[in-house]
Amino acid sequence: MEKENQKLQASENNLQNRRLKLDYEEITPCLKDVTLIWEKMLSTPGRSKIKFDVEKIHSAVGQGVPRHHRGEIWKFLAEQYHLKHQFPSKQQPKDTPYKELLKQLTSQQHAILIDLGRTFPTHPYFSAQLGAGQLSLYNILKAYSLLDQEVGYCQGLSFVAGVLLLHMSEEDAFKMLKFLMFDMGLRKQYRPDMTILQIQMYQLSRLLHDYHRDLYNHLEEHEIGPSLYAAPWFLTMFASQFPLGFVSRVFDMLFLQGSEAIFKVALSLLGSHKPLILQHENLETIVDFIKSTLPNLGLVQMEKTISQVFEMDIAKQLQAYEVEYHVLQDELIDSSLNDNQRLDKLEKANSSLRKQNFDLLEELQVANGKIQNLEATVELLLTNEGKLKQSILTLEQERATLLKAVEEMQKKLGDTDGKPLLSRQEHMDGD
Repeated sequence: MEKENQKLQASENNLQNRRLKLDYEEITPCLKDVTLIWEKMLSTPGRSKIKFDVEKIHSAVGQGVPRHHRGEIWKFLAEQYHLKHQFPSKQQPKDTPYKELLKQLTSQQHAILIDLGRTFPTHPYFSAQLGAGQLSLYNILKAYSLLDQEVGYCQGLSFVAGVLLLHMSEEDAFKMLKFLMFDMGLRKQYRPDMTILQIQMYQLSRLLHDYHRDLYNHLEEHEIGPSLYAAPWFLTMFASQFPLGFVSRVFDMLFLQGSEAIFKVALSLLGSHKPLILQHENLETIVDFIKSTLPNLGLVQMEKTISQVFEMDIAKQLQAYEVEYHVLQDELIDSSLNDNQRLDKLEKANSSLRKQNFDLLEELQVANGKIQNLEATVELLLTNEGKLKQSILTLEQERATLLKAVEEMQKKLGDTDGKPLLSRQEHMDGD
């Protein structure tokens, strides 16, 4: 009986923890019909191996994600991503079990511990110093710092891991953090040199220039670049400043669209609040409005922001602006070099290109080898298929012959049954 009571207590604690974790107001309430669509997809047998209709998934995410299923839906979206991208990116970490990582020591311990108290300090699950929430968060960040030695731990990661932890178990949250960082490519912006973050700030500035020229000019006039207000948006996925209901919707789109979703949300936020930003006339009040007032403008405005994101397509522009950034940087560097330095740089670039060509040639040879093996396998399978078809044809002919023989035997038996049988005496008389 005591064991049953312990199990019941554990179950109640889990239920209380789950309620505690999901203690936030939703931006897009999920209607019952949409919830049923999600439940049907989630309960599909063998779902991790089934490619679902992309339009159906996009439509469902757009209409809302039920809070109590959100963690499972994120895992489902990750499964769909893996089915769509069968060949993972080269930058995949070692497949070290989570529990093994927890047994090791990390050099990032001090930095992680400092940030624990700063991560969702008002949320009941994380507010208790070294309580269940903070300890689970510490475990995830520690494990990741050991898994990804290049990134280690970076400010902002605690918020990303925290949002995941609010919607799923500790180990699942670690797996989804790994998915976002490596498969969705978020880890690039957390590298020590922060080069990718600089590129992202340039891309956002160019998008503002294209979509909201008057706002872009207003910010430029007061020398306000995106790095003054948008860096935390990218490093924490908006989680450090915005309500959890809004942040959870950002994560819905992040799992669906990747890092492009962060740009869309940032652009939509700034664009939909443009009239209010334009009212401010100096650097301090503009930055203060974007950082402090913007995140608290209400559910209706936030829902409008999210709905706009689903209508945007900026993939080509982001690619073009990244190339543009690198060209500008190269020109900037070239302008400060003398002839010998330029020549040296070109020789290094040439050497690097030769190496890349050699690597690509090797990869091509390996790929051709695989293709030849696959073609040989297909040819063998086709031969076997031909033999099997011939065997089936022969068996069918034999079956038809046997059926005919059986039919004839049945007829003969029928004829015999119709004739009167002679008695023994009649046989003898006949003899």
